[in-house]
Amino acid sequence: MPLKALKKETTERLSLEWVLHVKNYKLDLDKSRCVGCQVCSQACPKEAIQTRKQPRNAGEKAKKAGIDVDLSKCNFCGICEILCPYGAIRISVDGQHILSVVEKESFPQLIRDIEVNPTAPLLSSDKWGDSCPLDLIHVSTGANEAQMISVQKEYCPGCRVCEAKLPQGAIHVSRLFYGKLNVDAKKCPEGCKDCLEVCPIEGALLVSADDSKVHVDERFCVYCGACKIVCPVEDAINLRRTKVNHTAVRSGAWNKALERLTSPVEMTKELKSKGSSRARESVKMRMGMGEKKNA
Repeated sequence: MPLKALKKETTERLSLEWVLHVKNYKLDLDKSRCVGCQVCSQACPKEAIQTRKQPRNAGEKAKKAGIDVDLSKCNFCGICEILCPYGAIRISVDGQHILSVVEKESFPQLIRDIEVNPTAPLLSSDKWGDSCPLDLIHVSTGANEAQMISVQKEYCPGCRVCEAKLPQGAIHVSRLFYGKLNVDAKKCPEGCKDCLEVCPIEGALLVSADDSKVHVDERFCVYCGACKIVCPVEDAINLRRTKVNHTAVRSGAWNKALERLTSPVEMTKELKSKGSSRARESVKMRMGMGEKKNA
C-alpha cells in the first residue's frame, strides 16, 4: 500500500500519484488533448476509468465527455497511455517516463507510422499547418533554407486528413484503429449536432444538405467514440472497431483489452491470423534449414 495516495484536478489537468517507500508513481491527464472518447475506459483492466456526459445549459454547444480515474483502482500499468489515440495520458515512475507493461513485453504499442516525403514539392508553412485538424504539423527552416517538416507523432490519432489536404504523396499516415461508424439518420433528433460539435477531427462528421442530418466520412474517422458518448439517443450512433494497428505481442492482457475495444469475434480473427502467420514462418524456417543441409 502507498504511503500517500494523491489526486489533484484543475481545469487543465488531472493527476494521480502513489508515494511509496522507494518509488513514486504518477498518472497525468492533459485535458486539452483529451477528447472524452471511450478508448481508455474500455481498455482499462481495472475498470478504474469512467467517462461521463457533461451537463450544459440550454443553447450551449455539446461538451466533450469528462474523464475520471478512481485512485483506489488504478495500478499505473500504463495501458491507458498506450492506447490513447491522442496521447493525452502519461505515466511516470520517479519522474521518468516508464511503461511497465511494455518493459515486461506483456502489452504492445500502437504503431504511429507517419512519413513525410522529402522529395515532395515545396509547400507553404500555412499549407502544412492547415492540413492537420489537431495542429500537429510544424515547419521550420534548416540549413540552406531547407524546409524542415516535423510531426508530433505521439499525439496523432491517424485521421489522415493531412493526406487529403496536401498534394498526393506529400505525407503518409497509417491508421491506429480500423472499424465502422454509422449514424442512423432516422433516430437523430431534429436539429441535433451534438456529435459533430465534439468530434475532434474536422471532416469526419458532416451535415448533409439533403436531409440536414449528420453523416460520417470514414476516410477521416478514427473510431475513438467521442461522438457516441454525447449522443442523446441510444443506438443512434453505432461504432464497431475491427482492428488495432499495434506492435507484435503474445499476451493474455492484450487479448482481453482487444476484446473490450473490438469484440470477441474480431479478437478471434486476430488470434487466428497470428496463428497462421506463425505457422507460415515455421514452415519457412524448416525449409531454409533443409536447403542448408542439401547444399
